[in-house]
Formats: sequence, C-alpha cells, structure tokens
Amino acid sequence: MKLNLPAYSTIWLLLPFSLSAQEVAYAAKTQMQAEAPAASSSGVPLRTALNKLGKQHRISFAYSSRLVDGKMIPASFNAKGLSLTAVLDEILPPLQLEYRKIDEGLYVIKPQQLTEINIAVPVKGTVKDNEGNPLPGVTIQVKGTSIGTVSQPDGTYTLNAPDSSVTLVFSFIGYDPQEIPLQGRTEVDVVMSAGTSQLEQVVVVGYGTQRKRDLTGSIGSVRGEEITKQPVNTATQGIQGKVAGVQIISSGAPGSQPLVRVRGTGSMLAGAEPLYVVDGVLTNDIRNINTADIVTMDILKDASSAAIYGVRAANGVVIITTKRGRAGKMEVSYNMTAGFREVANLVKMANSQQYQDYLSDAAPNVTIPPYNVSTNWYDAILRKGFQQTHNISLTGGSEKFLYYFNAGFLTDEGIVNTNKFDRFTIRSNNEYNIADNLKLVAQFSYMTAKTKYVDLAGIYNNTYRAAPVIPVMQDGKYGNTAAFGNVGNPVLTIDKNDDRLKENRLQGTAYLEYSPWKFIKLRSSMSVNQSFYNRKRYGYQYLNDESTFLIAGGNQQRPESNLTMVKEQNQDWLWDNTATFQQRFGDHDLTVLAGYTAQQYTGEYIEASRRNVPMSEDLWYLIAGDPNSSTNTAEGDKYTRTSILARLNYAYKDKYLLTASFRNDASSRFPSENRNGYFPAVGVGWVLSQENFMREQQVFDFLKLRGSWGRIGNDNIESNLYILTASSGLLYFFGGQPTLGTSLSDIKNRNLQWETTEEYDIGLEFSSIGRRLTGEINYYNKQTIDALVGVRIPGLLGDPDNEYITNAGSFTNKGWEFTLQWKDNISDDFDYTVGGNLTFNKNEVTGLNQGQPLFRGGVGQQGNITQTASGHPIGSFYILESQGVFVDQAAIDAYVNKDGEKIQPDAQPGDLKYRDANDDGVINNDDKIFAGSYQPKFYYGINAGVNYKGADLSLDFYGNAGNKIYNGKKAYRYETTDNVEADYADKRWRADRPSSTDPRILAANMPASTYFLESGSFFRLNNITLGYTLPKGLMERIKFERIRIYLTSQNLFTVKQFSGFSPEMISSNPRSNGFISTQNNASPLEAGIELQPYPTTRTYAVGLNVTF
Repeated sequence: MKLNLPAYSTIWLLLPFSLSAQEVAYAAKTQMQAEAPAASSSGVPLRTALNKLGKQHRISFAYSSRLVDGKMIPASFNAKGLSLTAVLDEILPPLQLEYRKIDEGLYVIKPQQLTEINIAVPVKGTVKDNEGNPLPGVTIQVKGTSIGTVSQPDGTYTLNAPDSSVTLVFSFIGYDPQEIPLQGRTEVDVVMSAGTSQLEQVVVVGYGTQRKRDLTGSIGSVRGEEITKQPVNTATQGIQGKVAGVQIISSGAPGSQPLVRVRGTGSMLAGAEPLYVVDGVLTNDIRNINTADIVTMDILKDASSAAIYGVRAANGVVIITTKRGRAGKMEVSYNMTAGFREVANLVKMANSQQYQDYLSDAAPNVTIPPYNVSTNWYDAILRKGFQQTHNISLTGGSEKFLYYFNAGFLTDEGIVNTNKFDRFTIRSNNEYNIADNLKLVAQFSYMTAKTKYVDLAGIYNNTYRAAPVIPVMQDGKYGNTAAFGNVGNPVLTIDKNDDRLKENRLQGTAYLEYSPWKFIKLRSSMSVNQSFYNRKRYGYQYLNDESTFLIAGGNQQRPESNLTMVKEQNQDWLWDNTATFQQRFGDHDLTVLAGYTAQQYTGEYIEASRRNVPMSEDLWYLIAGDPNSSTNTAEGDKYTRTSILARLNYAYKDKYLLTASFRNDASSRFPSENRNGYFPAVGVGWVLSQENFMREQQVFDFLKLRGSWGRIGNDNIESNLYILTASSGLLYFFGGQPTLGTSLSDIKNRNLQWETTEEYDIGLEFSSIGRRLTGEINYYNKQTIDALVGVRIPGLLGDPDNEYITNAGSFTNKGWEFTLQWKDNISDDFDYTVGGNLTFNKNEVTGLNQGQPLFRGGVGQQGNITQTASGHPIGSFYILESQGVFVDQAAIDAYVNKDGEKIQPDAQPGDLKYRDANDDGVINNDDKIFAGSYQPKFYYGINAGVNYKGADLSLDFYGNAGNKIYNGKKAYRYETTDNVEADYADKRWRADRPSSTDPRILAANMPASTYFLESGSFFRLNNITLGYTLPKGLMERIKFERIRIYLTSQNLFTVKQFSGFSPEMISSNPRSNGFISTQNNASPLEAGIELQPYPTTRTYAVGLNVTF
C-alpha cells in the first residue's frame, strides 16, 4: 500500500480506508509538474493520473489497487484549465468509477455500483471511535452483497438495505471490523475500536488521549502485539530496545520485575523506578499484569508530559492500557506458548586437573582427596526450565454493553533447581452505556501466584568457589568442602532449604462518565490496589557428621530446624475526579482538563520465627516450634496524598500547538511545612509542514518542531523519615542498679523536603517519502535538585546506622534520542519494517553534601568500591588502577618513588602492579581513581519485520556501550583454595608465562582495582519470531476466524566482553525496607557489581493463537 498525503493533512487522515472487503492503497508521491500527464498512444494509466492530480491539488486519493490497475485514460483527454472535480467527472465514469469527497484533503475512488440504492429498508446511523469522535470514510456494507456506502465527515451514513434481517459490516483499516445484525432496526450507531495502526498515531497521556501529531512532549509507544510475540512474563521485558530513552535491565529469575530507567538514573535514594498507571491504577509493580491483556504501553519521558502526575513522575510514567470489548458477536481467542529456557552465558570453571595445577602454586600444602572426580558445580545446580502460558479471552457486546474477559495461566521454572513461579490471572473489563450521555466502566484484575525461591546469595557464591575435586554426593552423602575453605556444598543448600511465597493481588477501577453537553465530560473514578503476601522459609536440620557428609567436619550444618513466616498486606486506594472541556471553534481546537485526586496507602508487615519445628510439611506452623526460641519483628506504613491538577491543550489550524499543565500535590511523607509541591509544565509545537512556505518542498510529508519545560517531584521515600521514634529496652545504671528506659532510636530531619526535577526537552518529528520513513530527534536536560541522600554521621551521636537522611544532592541527566523507521508495502501480500533507536545519556553529580562524597558497594574484604561525588556519575567505581603484572623481580625493583624506594616492596613476581596515582611513593586508598560507571554512555535497539502472505518474521536487537561492570564474584575471595575460572587457570602468570596479564594467584586480601573491572558493552539478538497465519479460505471452511502458529526465541545470542554471567547489572544490594513488595528496589549508589546475579536465560518456545 502506498501513501500520498498533503503536508497539512490531519493525523487521522494518515489512516488507510477500507472499501468493501478490499484492501486500500494510497497514491504514491510523484514529481510535481504543471502540465497534464503525458499520454502514450494507448493513453495514460489511471494510477499515474491520480498520482499527478494528488500532487497538483495537495490531496490524497484512497482506492483499491484492483480498481485502477490496467485502466487507462484516453490519450486525447486534456486536463489543462479544468478544476479537480471537472477532471474526475470526465475520467472516472467511463471506467465505471466514481469519487466521494471525504473532506478537503481526501477523496475516495470507488465502483459506481457502491451506491446507496433505493430498496426496501432505509438505515442510518453514526460511526464514532472510542473517544466519541466521528469517523469519516468508514465502509458500511450489507454482508454478502455489493450494497454499501461510506460515512460522511461527521460520521453519519445512510443506505437502503434489501430487508430488515441483513447484517451490516463496518470496516475501516486501522480499526477492528464489526458485523452487526440489523434485526429490524432502522438506526444503527457504532463505536469502533482502534486497531494497531491507529494506536501508532494516538497515544495515551495522563487522564486522557491525544493525537501523536498534537503532542508537545516526548512520549514513546509500544503496541501490545509487539510484547506478546515474545516469550516474556512481564510487560517491561517486552519493550526492551523498542523506545528511545528507556533502558530495561532484565533478570533471569522467575517472577522478577525488570528494572527500568527512563532518561537515566533519576534519584540517589528515593527510588529510580518509573510510575506505572494501569487503566488508572497507580502502582510500582506490574508483575500481576498479563501481557496478553495489553493494548498499548505509553511511556511519558519528559517532564511536561509527566508533570500531570506530579509527585510520582520524577522517573517517568508508564501508562498501560488493557483491552476492552467491542460491539458484535462474541469472539473467543486462545493463545498459548510452551518451551524451555537455559542459561545463556555460563562461566566455565577450572576442572579438577586445572584446579590442582593452580593449587600447586596457590596452596602447595593442601592434600587432594582421593575421590577422583571433576565436579562441575554449575551443572549440579542448573537445569533447563520448562515454561508455558495459556490464555483464553472472550470479547463482544452491543451498543449498550461491551465486555472483555481473559483468564491466563503461567508456569515458569527457573534454571536453578527447585526455583519456580506459577501465576494465574483474571481480567474483566466492562462498559455499560446507560444512556447516550452516561456510561459506567468497570475494570477488574486478580492475580494469585506461587514462587519457590532459592538462596541465590549463598548458592552462587558457593558454586563459583567450590573445589571441583569434591563430589556433589556419593552413596547418599554430600561432599564436604571443609578442607577447601568451608565454601559449602551448594546442592545441599538447595536441598535443605524450602522457601515459598504465596501472593494475591486485586486491582480494580470503576468510573462514571457523564456528558451534560457534547463538549463536556465529567468523570469520577475509584481505584483500589490490594496485595497480600504469605511467605514460609523452612530450614531442615542437618549435622556436620558422617550421617550427612562423606567426611565429617567443617561449619556447614544446622543443628536445629527453623521456620520463619512473613505476612504482609497492602491497600492503596485512589479517587480521581476530572472535568474535560473539548471544542473546536473554527481553526481553534481547545481542550481543558481540571481535576482533584485523593490517595491513601496502608501497609503491614509481620515476621516471626521459631526453631525446632518438625520437618513434616503438614506441621510447618510456628506453634509447633520451641516457644523459647521465638523472635518477631513488624513494620507498618501509611501515607496520604491529595492533588489538584489542570491541563490546557490548544491548537490553531493544526499548526501551532500549546500544552500547559499544573499540579499541586500534598504528601504526608514530608513535614507539614514542606508538604506541598507545585509542578507546572508548558510545551509548544510548530507543524512546519503546514506552512505555505513548505508546500513546494519535496522532502518532508510531515515536519514538527516542539519544545517543553516542566517540573516534577519525587516522594518515594519511607514515611517516617522526619518523625522521631522512641524505642524501649534501654538499660541504664542509677546508683549501681540497672533501670529500664526509653531512648530516641535515631536522628531525624524535620526539614526534609521534595526532590525536584526540572527538565527541558526539544524535539523534531518528521516523515518523508510518502510517510514510509518516519523519525524523531530529542534533546533533553534533566536537573534534579534537593536530592535526598543518606549522609554519614559520627557514631557518637547515637544513631544506630550512622546515617542521616537530608536534601544534600543535585545531579543532571543530559542526552540525545534518535528514532528512525522505514515501513513499506511492496504489494497487498508483502510489507516490511526496519527501524532503530539510539540514546546517549550523561549522568553527572553537580553538588553533594558540601563536597563530601558518598562511599558504597563493598565486596568481600575489599571495602567500598563505589563513590558518588561531584563531577562524576552516580555510583562511579573508585578503585586502584592496575597496571598489569610484575613479570619478574627486576620489574619490582624498578618500580620506585622519587627517593629510589620500592613502591610495592612486598610484591612478588606475578603480583599486580598498582599505579601510584598521587605520586607519594606509597600504594594506599589515596591512590584510588574514578574508573567509570555502570551507566552506559549509549544504548540502542534495532527492530525489523516482514510479512509475506501468511508468513511473518520479526527480529529485535538490543545493546549498550560505554559502561563498566565490577566482577565481584571473582574478587569475592576468602581463601586461596577457592576455585578459579578455567581461562585464568590456563593463562595466569607463571615463571614460564611471564607475559601473562593475570596475576599468579587470586588472594583473599587483594585490594579493589581495575583488574576486576570489565566492559559492560554488549549486543544481543533479543528476540526472533517466525510465524504463519493459515489462509482465510481454510478458516472459512473450518469455521475459525484466525489461526496462527509461531516459533520464537529470546536472547538467542549475545556479543560481549564481560567474562561473567551477564553485563546487565544494576545493583548488588537491593534497597528494601523489609516489605516483600519493595524488594525489587535497587540502590544506584552501588550498582554494577556482579556478586550473585541470576544468570540471563535463553528461551525457545512454540506458540499458537486461535480465534473462533
């Protein structure tokens, strides 16, 4: 299909139109000329003439290729001096064609027989979209006949049906077709749901929708079908690499939620994750969202777009819209995938022979046990995990009632033994049209899930370090690692621990929308988000004796069984009330939104444990344990927010655009004197392609320049940071007698206030070559001030964690975003798409704690390895610089200070050489340097797809570059008897290998240095999917609407330099306040350290989509 649109066309005219059951093709651009089309001896092709007329008159023609191909205009015809309508009246009737003018920019060419005929039953009505806007150009046809018509610019239509029992078919490319039985009626009004093509042009913004061409801010959109084609379990996994400015860091752990960064790291302490809005429900966790329910995800990236959400928008906003019903007969769909996943990048450890060779240098006095084994500990704990999803949905409705229902089941076995995630979801979205101007919408979702955890921290650490000369198990007894550093048998750790989580989540929104006049909408919405968690951790009793181990001894034992139970419940309700005025006055489009919202969150967390609980699962209750061993803890949280918001959208001649918004938030998380935050924003746009001076240019079909500014806030902190709390249990002596008392538990800051981010955004959007080439360029500058940080204070002040939370930081994120896409239809059966996006981001701390840096990120015995300081990115690596290996004693003797003294006098040949950065002749902490950051300098995505007849193929690539990863697991050593990687075992320095860049041994006391710092750059084939949709003729014979089968693979290959599991690292120490629901939060201050990551997995799956 081809497209020719004038530069001043409105966005909805970008949609192709449907005539009868035929596909529509648009006339392609041709070189503009003043004279009439040149004639050959046989005439001029009709397609060429229409192309010429479209160019000359700045209009578009919509027609079926089959209508015009092969038809000629007589060579004698001369169009010179004739108006457009005169030319069409002359050339079309002889070809049994006619035209209909839809508006000033669009004409539809159709067969003469597609007319309103005078037969028995006159029918009329109006066609609108989901937002109540009239839809022109919709084809309305009597099913099985050629009788039909096209809706007018105001959406109205009339036709004469042969009788009152026929079925009307409403079709419009870009919208889902509908078949509606007439059933004796003479008036049929239809609401058409946008299909995927329209969703590319209309985006969801806060509290409403806008045409993409009218946006003055930066918003990225991803269609649901682009997510569901991948074997992913969370929505954010599916958008990786698809939106510029959005970085997704995935984990291979079942049931986990990927970390998302929108335009860089947005906070040091107050959480850097975006806000998620699911059908109006505000949440921080979307693991309960079934990807099969998603229509579109819209990411509000800049401050002017996100400011309408005020307090919670500092890190961007992700709006998820789920499916709704559509009028017509009930449609039943079944979708499934089944496959398996495996570790994508496995670290190869030394085998028994390599290990013994290494020990001969590192620990020559250690005796190798006589087991004659070469254990691969990773093989012992890893497996191929089975994965399956099943979804069945029902959708349909009438003019009065629309419904959508979906039930889904997911099983995801992790690649670590016993690790598993099961999830069952239900979604029901219903819409009741109570009256012409009153409707009720109720949206409800429920999830129940079970997770079987494993102790990753202990298991991965032990698996990496465990000696290969020890067997996993023999004769029912475990191999004992006591003689090799007491590392611990990781298989025993899995077998002797049982950790299960059950969670239930309920989300619901109901709103009533009333339109007293056509241009006014009043909406009141109530949303509830409830979650319940129940976790049991049971540790089996086992002793370090010969009943458990091949050889007794060591410290891997649990003399008493233990049971820990955790219960948590959270409730979050939100009340939204908005009024919207929308009207067009001549060339002026005006939309005004005003609203009030109120929110309250409450959460409770209780943890209790006992020892000596019987091992029978039926007796895993605290009451069964030893009451004298009881311990418990509890936490609670409660906060409220109230907000007033307003937004104005104005467009003049669809050419000059203005958006202004304001929000006032009051949050109980701050002291009363600092409780209110004010968040204004403004954006302007200029559609240059609508200007007269652009009419003669041939490069751009559409060109828009926009700019915006906005202020947003962040209150994602604990609720009691400014409230003094007292703790009992203080013991003090008066006159030699102990007395119990109460003390202040920590130091609080009564002057806490908002983190505030101001952002400037400039963007250019364009399309060219018949709108087949589209692109977008953005520059942004985000400046965060009053950033919340934890400042270290002297212990003598009495604060137990020696940290004081205050507004003491500022930083910036500056960057460029580039998006480009080429989309073309070669024929009705063949189309393809190629696109990509590229993001450059620079994060820099501009002020911090009066110049005092923050140290974080300890690894083993190496101390802090990250530092956040002015002039550098958040969480930069601050370590010694390794300059290779001392090849011999002469190299050690030659490394001297200005006084001729050895700088590393205790070094031996084969040890690492460290740079004396401050040139004082001594290697110590004063020689540490800034050596990079976990934050990439740029990241990118490449997407391609092709459809040929029923076959389809898609490829998604993703990568980033310029970041660093600290190989913490290699540095995390306590004994020289720990195992080493095979590559190191073969290439480390030895007297016969003096040129090696690896040291002779990896000792427990090695300082943090650039030796352990590696490149985090990578390039990955994120997804490849090959599918086939069965022919329509076959579907009609077997009474199915559609059947599609496909093969798909996730993370098929990765090109990387990092020697660890995965360069996708965000944090070694998740930030949590104890609540299960916040365990995915990560600390940007100590990110990029690989300690115990869940390895990235590769997935292979087969899928089936069936629609009845």
